[in-house]
Amino acid sequence: MQIMMDKLLKLLYCTLILFSVQGVAQTVEVCNTCEINSLKEAIQMAVAGDTILIKKGTYKEYNIVVDKPLTIKGENYPIIDGEDKGEIIRVTSDHVTIDGLFIINVGTSYTSDHAAIRVVRSEHFLIQNVVLEQLFFGIYIEKSSNGIIYHNKIIGDAQDEYNSGNGIQLWYSKNVLVERNIVQKVRDGIYLEFSDNIIINENTSTNNLRYGLHFMFSNDDLYTNNLFENNGAGVAVMFSKRIKMHHNTFRKNWGSAAFGLLLKEINDAEIKNNVFEENTVGINIEGSNRIVYANNDFISNGYAVKVLGACYANTFEKNNFLYNSFDLSYNSKINDNVFKDNYWSSYTGYDLDRNGIGDVPYRPVKLFSYVVNKTPETIILMRSLFIDIIDFSEKVSPVFTPDNLVDMTPQIKRYE
Repeated sequence: MQIMMDKLLKLLYCTLILFSVQGVAQTVEVCNTCEINSLKEAIQMAVAGDTILIKKGTYKEYNIVVDKPLTIKGENYPIIDGEDKGEIIRVTSDHVTIDGLFIINVGTSYTSDHAAIRVVRSEHFLIQNVVLEQLFFGIYIEKSSNGIIYHNKIIGDAQDEYNSGNGIQLWYSKNVLVERNIVQKVRDGIYLEFSDNIIINENTSTNNLRYGLHFMFSNDDLYTNNLFENNGAGVAVMFSKRIKMHHNTFRKNWGSAAFGLLLKEINDAEIKNNVFEENTVGINIEGSNRIVYANNDFISNGYAVKVLGACYANTFEKNNFLYNSFDLSYNSKINDNVFKDNYWSSYTGYDLDRNGIGDVPYRPVKLFSYVVNKTPETIILMRSLFIDIIDFSEKVSPVFTPDNLVDMTPQIKRYE
């Protein structure tokens, strides 16, 4: 949490610098009946530090370049209509604020990632209170740092992955706060690539074609208090280090290849205080090491946790595993991970000394989960007596599942 506060203070400092630049600013008004009736013209007329106030109305413009420090502010959400012709606003200057606009009709392209708002090689930017609809890419941050994307609403109309873009995209960027945004019906709600020291906080990313959040090769990022619901898959985290994901909710990400959270080649991370509820797979883990999974709730998932090999030195502690079809799935007999102090709703042991810890260790991997991994069609036998018998026999004398994968201190009561 201290890391997050330090980053927020740094961003606040950047914002104060931005406002100090505007301390002696003039205001340039734009309206359909004004002398200046287009945003492009207003930018040409303004000087560094000015505020451009756009009155309510519809302005049909695209390829707008903001090449000087300005505040562009809408009054009662004026509409900037790109008429499907291309990119709408491109920021190439430091110290730019875009606030309170309604931007629609970004042009679709198969060769260029047209965005409603693109920030290129800039610092100390602020994009807030913006509504984006009928878009290709929404907000695209390219090789830019020390900025804030705050309280925006991005509603796409994506039908297919090949001709749709992402809601918020950061590429080769650092020290950016993405907070309290709503992103729906795009390809990936939020996408990061080669972007470090990013804070993603209190966002809602739902009903997206592919992922609610997708990031690759991005280190030292913090994700807190976000909701990822009803996406093609919840969140995909790949080839990154020192990631912290706390107090997020991954819910109702259903599908044959869907999951709440995918971890692939992730090291030295923290997954704490999250809720994984009603996903095909709560967490799908592959090639990820030295991760602490603590104080999470896994509720009514198909698989709570699915481990696909080459995962070492991970710790699962003080989690609630509640009413999942399978609490844990392994595709290997080798286990180098620690399971301790978890609550398992399917635990049937006893606590004679009443110390809150089960007297009998719990083996969370069922033989049937191993069978289903090998032959998915056998899932139709799940509720049969035969399956109960083979699971019991494997628990008594492990042959196919890791014999050292045991929670020696299963909890009798769930964590609140």
